Amino acid sequence: MAGAWRCMLAVVVLMCICLWGSTEAVGGAKSRPRPQRRPRKKPKVNPIDQTPPAQNIDIQKMTGTWYLLNTASKCSYLINHGTSVEPTVMNLSFPPASDQTLSVSTKTRHNHQCWEILQVYNLTPTPGQLTLKGARPELNTEIVIGETDYTSYAIMYYQKQGKMTIKLYGRSVDNLSEPMLTKFEQLAKKQGLGLAYLFPFPTYSHCGDVDEDHKINCIPTC
Repeated sequence: MAGAWRCMLAVVVLMCICLWGSTEAVGGAKSRPRPQRRPRKKPKVNPIDQTPPAQNIDIQKMTGTWYLLNTASKCSYLINHGTSVEPTVMNLSFPPASDQTLSVSTKTRHNHQCWEILQVYNLTPTPGQLTLKGARPELNTEIVIGETDYTSYAIMYYQKQGKMTIKLYGRSVDNLSEPMLTKFEQLAKKQGLGLAYLFPFPTYSHCGDVDEDHKINCIPTC
């Protein structure tokens, strides 16, 4: 039922073309073509690698409820539907049997129906850096907790296939201060995400309990 909005993948193919040139010798005779030196490829740098997590992140303090307040992204879904986004709330918890994974429950509305998306974030050796595993390693989503004070806000970076999305969460819907929003906008701009790519989320009418028929395991598009 949620197939129309679940998961869209983008594949970027990079092609390198080697150019060969020729020179002419005296008398008009052509010399043997000599291969031109292949330009050095710049090392590929993932944006997430240039976004270190906040220092001394205590992942235990990140558990609990977080309301999605704003998102910066070039995700095609948001670009096409950004004016009709629904209130979204995330809950983080540790499952009883593991201290290396984080259970994630995200509740949102689609076609007037509340849905609960269940996921698992895997902890990495770097505190504040997590991984949401895809069907294949290249489809993993890398997550960085960029900034947080644990009690009022958190700025989180999500990278999938080289594309970055930044999300601003709040412990409540009433504590989005102007300085915090300005900071979020500045951080987004550093990632090439200007005002045209900012999508504020509603701060009212969040979903409560969701029945079992509307709980799904999915990797969201954005």
